Amino acid sequence: MAAMLPLRLALLFLLIAASTVLHVLPLLLVALVKAALPSRRLRVASNPMLTGLAESWIGVNNWLWERFTGTRVTISGDAPLKADGHYLVLANHQSWVDILVLQKVFNRRIPLMRFFLKRQLIWVPLLGLAWWALDFPFMGRYTPKQIARRPELAGRDIAATRRACQKFRAIPVAIMNFVEGTRFTTAKHGKQGSPYQHLLKPKSGGVAFVLDAMGDGLHGILDVTIAYPGGSPSLLDLLANRIPEVRIHMRQRPIPEEMLRGDYQGDRTFRAQFQQWMNGLWREKDADMVRLLQDESA
Repeated sequence: MAAMLPLRLALLFLLIAASTVLHVLPLLLVALVKAALPSRRLRVASNPMLTGLAESWIGVNNWLWERFTGTRVTISGDAPLKADGHYLVLANHQSWVDILVLQKVFNRRIPLMRFFLKRQLIWVPLLGLAWWALDFPFMGRYTPKQIARRPELAGRDIAATRRACQKFRAIPVAIMNFVEGTRFTTAKHGKQGSPYQHLLKPKSGGVAFVLDAMGDGLHGILDVTIAYPGGSPSLLDLLANRIPEVRIHMRQRPIPEEMLRGDYQGDRTFRAQFQQWMNGLWREKDADMVRLLQDESA
């Protein structure tokens, strides 16, 4: 079995690469045509073709998952999903596999998920241009030291969030946010002194900026908890069929009206209230993680 692993990985890599090229090249062509269109209405009308190509690529990836792995995906919870909805999707983050899990669960069940990406990722071959063509927001994610040296950087990511959300108002969208801001590790958990057993502390700023920019245009929050009973995996573990099971709990949450009407940056009282609300969501998510990891019938 181990002797077959290199052949298996090579085959999967070739299939994924071929599918990526076959989907991204026409996607970029459509994006260039879109950019040349003379009116905003025509540009918006071209979006379904772009998202259709992206969903087809994800569909091929999902087929490869089902065909080449024995990983079982178990879903609990009840969230009414709409393919033409407007959602903010919040999830915990342990592995790059999380993204593939979310795409497997939600592809064509909700609008194409858009992630806030580090600006450097635009240089990823083919995919960087595809993300740009699909209006994925690219963020600087400046460090406190960088902002201390250049204070004008502080508002750039906020401005980028607002620009992206203005575009998203015109189309069905699911805005994806890994609220912890980084992948969970035991070392990071200990360094933070996180009060949660299985989660890092939530970072509320990105959620606040999205809700401020388009909260009244969202149908609700899709709160997704992802658990790996066999331990946090890598992408290689998925390709090598070393992930026995993924357990997911989802719920749709209403957006509290009071969380839509405040100045997160300038109002310390509102910021404290918003962080308290997010901490409450994270306590529930931590309890969900405990249940998902312990429940043999999940």
